[in-house]
Amino acid sequence: MKNSLNNKKIFVAGHNGMVGSSIVKYFYKKGIKKIITKSRKSLDLANKKKVFNFIKSNKPEIVINCAGRVGGIMANYNYPVQFLHENINMQLNLIEACHKYKIKTFVNLGSSCIYPKASKQPIKENYLLSGKLENTNEAYALAKIIGLKSCEFYNRQFGTKYFTVMPCNLYGPNDNFNSKTSHFIPALIKKFTYAKKNKKKSVEIWGSGKPKREIMYVDDLASSIFFILDKVYSKNKKIINYLKKTPLINVGSSKEYSIKQFSIIVKNIIFKNIKLKFNKKYPDGTPRKILDSSIINKFGWKASVKIEDGLQATLNWYKKNF
Repeated sequence: MKNSLNNKKIFVAGHNGMVGSSIVKYFYKKGIKKIITKSRKSLDLANKKKVFNFIKSNKPEIVINCAGRVGGIMANYNYPVQFLHENINMQLNLIEACHKYKIKTFVNLGSSCIYPKASKQPIKENYLLSGKLENTNEAYALAKIIGLKSCEFYNRQFGTKYFTVMPCNLYGPNDNFNSKTSHFIPALIKKFTYAKKNKKKSVEIWGSGKPKREIMYVDDLASSIFFILDKVYSKNKKIINYLKKTPLINVGSSKEYSIKQFSIIVKNIIFKNIKLKFNKKYPDGTPRKILDSSIINKFGWKASVKIEDGLQATLNWYKKNF
């Protein structure tokens, strides 16, 4: 399959995670063969010397950073120091190494949770840093903002071509299903699967169920990153000029549901005859969060995976692996 990325050497950092594994799979499907990967054991991205030596010896043309410490509300709240330090170090080591060894393109992965808690909805790219952050994930958000701003500063000072893709909440195969650190979609899948297996009468959902969230199947994010890079290397002036001016672009499904609605959708897929019990002792987090993805939509990309299809695929992966 011919495209502008066919002969490019691409390093995908964090390839074993949900996003990284999806990108590797999607890019291979598109005919890209020169993909470099390295496990966490063989390359500690928090170790500056090792990162520099790796980039120097491999010289990829494109680096896509999917590595990072991630987790849900409770994980972020309980381990802020780890979320802050690990994410800052990994990002800055990669960005600095890319600049030192003249790597042409660096793709940084942001997160919609780094926008202000009380941001206007839908959230536009220019709303970043316009208000206070959600305190339950402040450490992670600050770390990701540092990575994002670093790309911007390197571009301004050194003329690099680094940019950040800002996805909404993601889910899919290889997601984190740890009960203490997962996001809400894998938590729901795990809870309903357990309830069905053990013939429970009800499932406890954390919080009131009222907050609204936008979610997107991880393969849609992979397709968006491929889309942007293909446009950049095809020398599409519109997207190049946009990223030069604003090296940040939102990527979302543009569909939102309340946590209660998500719970009902997952329930109907896994275990219809069960009651939902909402435990309001747990925090809700941000009341509403949906991205304005109109910019990437205007360039010609849109999310395509239906929520029911994505959840079914995720459930199938969970059953096979757990």
